[in-house]
Amino acid sequence: MAETKHNFDIEFLRQLDRYNMAIRKRVSTVYAGNRPSTRIGKGIDTVGYREYYQGDDMKDIDWKAYSRTEKLYIRQFEEEKTLTAHILLDASKSMDFPDNTTKKYEYAAMMALGVAYTVSRKNDKFAISTFNETIDINAPKRGMRYLLELTDRLASHELEGTTDLDICTHKYEKLIKSRSLVVIISDFMEDLKHIESSVHRLSGNDLILIQILDPFEKNLPIKGDSRFYDMETGDEMKTYLSDSFRNNYLKELDNHIAAIDHICKKNGAKFYSFTTEAPVFDSFLQIIDRGA
Repeated sequence: MAETKHNFDIEFLRQLDRYNMAIRKRVSTVYAGNRPSTRIGKGIDTVGYREYYQGDDMKDIDWKAYSRTEKLYIRQFEEEKTLTAHILLDASKSMDFPDNTTKKYEYAAMMALGVAYTVSRKNDKFAISTFNETIDINAPKRGMRYLLELTDRLASHELEGTTDLDICTHKYEKLIKSRSLVVIISDFMEDLKHIESSVHRLSGNDLILIQILDPFEKNLPIKGDSRFYDMETGDEMKTYLSDSFRNNYLKELDNHIAAIDHICKKNGAKFYSFTTEAPVFDSFLQIIDRGA
C-alpha cells in the first residue's frame, strides 16, 4: 500500500450521505445526469415501434405484434442518458501550502471527492485526474470501490512541479466523448490567458471552476521585512511589506479573481472561490445552492 502523505476528513463524505436526499434535487440542477431520451436504448419503458431491419437485435422483436400483423417490429425503449463527471485536480507544488494546517491540496481533494461521491450515488461515471504541467489521466468508471481506490491514490500523491492548465486541458479535451460535467479545482494562480484558453476549450460541457486559497495568501496578514519562497520554482524574494505593498497585492488578487469570474461568465461556466478555513461541507453546499 502506498504511503499516506495527505489527510482527508472522511466525515465530510458521511455528511454528504446524511444529506443525500435533501441535496439530490439541487445537485441535479448543477449537472444534467440521468436525462431520459427517446432514442433507441436498452431502458425499461417502451416508447414506440419501428419495422425490423437486417442487423437489429432479434431480442427486441415484438413477437406479439408479429402474431397480429405477420410483420416484424422492433420495440423502441426510453434510453437513460447517464452523466460522466471529469474532475481535474491541481497537484502542483503550490497546492502543498501551508505546513501547519489543512493544505490547499487536501481541501481541494475533498471537494473533488465530494463531487465524485455525489455522482457515484446516482450510479454515474466519474474520474479524478491530477495535473501540474502534465496530467495524470484516470478513466471514468462507476462505483464506490473505484471512489475508494481514487481516495487512496490522492492521499499518497506527491505534489510537485508547476501548473500549465492550458496544456493539460488541451490533452484532456480529446478524451471527452460527449457533453459532460467538467470540474477543475485549483488555486488558479497562473496566467489568465491559460485559464481563458482552457475555459473556452471546455465550454461545450457543464463546466465548473473551483478556486482554493489559503487565508494567508488571501489576506496577507503580515508587515515588515519578509522573505517569500516560490514553492513551484524554488525562487526566493526578500522585501519590506508595507501597508501600500499589501494593499496593492490585495487589489491585484481581487482583480485576478474577478477576471477569472468574468471569463467563466462569458463562456457559460460557473466559478467559485473558497479559502481553506471554511468547512468543506459548507463550501460544497454553496456550489449546490448557487447552481439551483
